[in-house]
Amino acid sequence: MAYVPGVALLAALAVGCSAGADSDANGTDSKAGTPTVTPAPPGKYLTLPAPCRAVPRSTLKDLLPGAAELPGDQQDKVFRGSAAVTYDTDRKVGCSWKADGPNATRSLSIDLERVVSYDPAVSDDDRADTVYAKKEKAAGLSASVPPGPPDEKDEKDKKDKKGEKGEGSGKAKDPAEGDADATDSADPSPSGSDDASSGESTGGAPGSSSSPEEALPSRILDDLGDAAFLQDLPKKAGSTAQHHTVSVVFRTSNVVVTVRYAEQPALVTQVPDGRELQEKAQALARKLAEALSE
Repeated sequence: MAYVPGVALLAALAVGCSAGADSDANGTDSKAGTPTVTPAPPGKYLTLPAPCRAVPRSTLKDLLPGAAELPGDQQDKVFRGSAAVTYDTDRKVGCSWKADGPNATRSLSIDLERVVSYDPAVSDDDRADTVYAKKEKAAGLSASVPPGPPDEKDEKDKKDKKGEKGEGSGKAKDPAEGDADATDSADPSPSGSDDASSGESTGGAPGSSSSPEEALPSRILDDLGDAAFLQDLPKKAGSTAQHHTVSVVFRTSNVVVTVRYAEQPALVTQVPDGRELQEKAQALARKLAEALSE
C-alpha cells in the first residue's frame, strides 16, 4: 500500500511527457493561433570592397592634378590613400587622398557603409533607406520636392530651426536629426541655396566670379543607385582662399556611399570651378555604383 502513490505519480509524469512529445512532433505551439513572423529578406551585400583600392589609379590622376608630377615614392604614397579607422571592415570602410597642385590643393574621400537590420520585420534595404534619408534631410533636400524657390513650408521650417537655436525655444530636437547634423557639422548652409544666390558657387574658370544663373545647386539625382543626392558647399573663410566641397551620397541596396571632392585654391582671388567638381564627383560615384553591382 505504501508504493501505490509512487506508481500513480510515475504514470502521471509519463502521460505528461507523452503529450509534450506529441506536441513537439506535430510542430504546434502550445498557444493556438499564434502568427508566424516571416523574416525580412537580407540585403544584397554581405561585404565591402577595400576602399583604398576602389578608385582606379587613372581616375585618381584625373581627380588629383599635380600628383602625377611628384617623384615616384611620393606619388605612390598619394595614390595609396589613407584608410579610415574602422573596427569592422564588413560594416564600414573609407579612404581619403590629397594632393597639392600648382594652383590648388584637391582632396577626395569615399565612405561606404553596409547597413544591417537587426529587426526581423525590417529588411536591410529598408534600414539602409532610413540611414540614407537622414543624410538627405541633413542636406536640406527632399526627393518629393524638386529644387526651386522656397515655399511657405520651407520658410516655416527655417523659422522653426531658428527658434530651436534661439532662447527659450523649448522645442525638443529629433535625435536622428541631431546625429546627421553632427556628422555634417563642418558644412555650411546644407542646401547650398544661400551660397548659390550670393554668387559664390562657381561655373566659370578659376579667378572669375560666377553669376547665380551659372550656379549648380544641391539637388536630388535620379540616375544613380536606388536613391542619390548632390550637395554643393562653396564657402569663403574670412580672408583665406575659397574652399569648395561637393558631396555625392547614394544608396544601392543595403550599402550607402558618400563621395566628397574638394578644392582649396592657392590664391584668395581664385574661385574653384564648381561645375568641374560636381561632374567629377558624380562620375566617380557612378563608377563605384557599377563596381558594387558587379
